[in-house]
Amino acid sequence: MGKKSSAVYNINYHIVWCPKFRKPILVGKVKEFVEEQLETIAQTKGYKILEAKVMPDHIHLFVEADPFDSPTNIVKIFKGVTGLRMSRKFPDLESKLWRGVMWSPSYYVGTAGHVSARTIEKYIREQQTEWKRKPIQNNILKTL
Repeated sequence: MGKKSSAVYNINYHIVWCPKFRKPILVGKVKEFVEEQLETIAQTKGYKILEAKVMPDHIHLFVEADPFDSPTNIVKIFKGVTGLRMSRKFPDLESKLWRGVMWSPSYYVGTAGHVSARTIEKYIREQQTEWKRKPIQNNILKTL
């Protein structure tokens, strides 16, 4: 669980992305380099990697981030920085990919936390029953 001056939060994202054409390029020294870069990026940006797995043709990343970063921005940062650094460190990879583009433009992102949707719905319903609101229409009709 994270904490900022204006928020306490528990936001975790499961992010998955692939190299262009799902080419199995994430092996050996490239895999090790990408794993290091994921950690470096997370530390620099203030994210916490809960779990990560670099597979030959895709990456799974389970990361905690604050509510001020959108999932799209988080993905852009991880994909953009790793892609740029990979192309600099391993220039021969660009020949295996179309126009040197490292990553496929698509990705998957899902959220996860410690509380289920059902628990939240129940909590809100119970809060609503304690707050007895006067119907607005009745008040308006009485004044007419």
